[in-house]
Amino acid sequence: MYSLAKISLKFIKYFFTALNGKGHGVHSPFVFDFIKYVLNDKIKYEAYDTIEGVRKKMIVDERLLTIQDFGAGSTVVKGNKRKVNSIAKSSLKPAKYGQLLFRIVQYYEGKNIVELGTSLGVTTAYLAASTKSNTVTTFEGADEVAAVALQNFNNLQFNNIEIIKGNFDDTLPKFLQSSSKIDLAFVDGNHRKQPTLQYFEMLLEKATNNSILVFDDIHWSKEMEEAWEIICRHPSVTLTIDLFFIGLVFFRKEQKKVQHCVIRF
Repeated sequence: MYSLAKISLKFIKYFFTALNGKGHGVHSPFVFDFIKYVLNDKIKYEAYDTIEGVRKKMIVDERLLTIQDFGAGSTVVKGNKRKVNSIAKSSLKPAKYGQLLFRIVQYYEGKNIVELGTSLGVTTAYLAASTKSNTVTTFEGADEVAAVALQNFNNLQFNNIEIIKGNFDDTLPKFLQSSSKIDLAFVDGNHRKQPTLQYFEMLLEKATNNSILVFDDIHWSKEMEEAWEIICRHPSVTLTIDLFFIGLVFFRKEQKKVQHCVIRF
């Protein structure tokens, strides 16, 4: 992982060089619509407060969990014992990104959703809340963390979420064998170069022209930046959107030329 100081410098550079997030200077109608109707959708949907209520409970939850960490691990809390509130403070995506994922699924009408890295289930809930007609399959390596997430889903009365527990290297290929297509995937479970590229290639096999792959923490480390650059150069990719903390990948053949956008968010 980059040091906090280096990430801060990178973010400052991103902030002052990215497109301003209002669509000025954007030539692609698709990207312009994304900015106008998704990125800048200011509606406060009812689900937001409900799901943020779960986050508030997790932040004060002092239950101690045993963690099996198959990824790059926590940069904040070391060891295989962690309190729920520590996981909540160090691992959960800020509300603005969960709510953005909610809007992406809603606007593009994603039906078959995959998430690699359930954690406590807050982001999963955003993915599932946009429409109860979709199906979210979420993968979590730590059994006791998955149990807390499942409890949250039950409390929210979500019946469109399935948790698959275990190492992604084992569970994801098995799932994909029986999956017809993926409309959206959020990859947030292993912040290393080779596993990220491996998951990209696996998910790509089930991607369609309208699929969206979202990668978390693309500037988290040198490895993740290298993985993101390789993904951007893949011949199947026609459009990418870099929002600094997450990156979106599209495969639309309607895109007249390959485009890589960096947009302030």
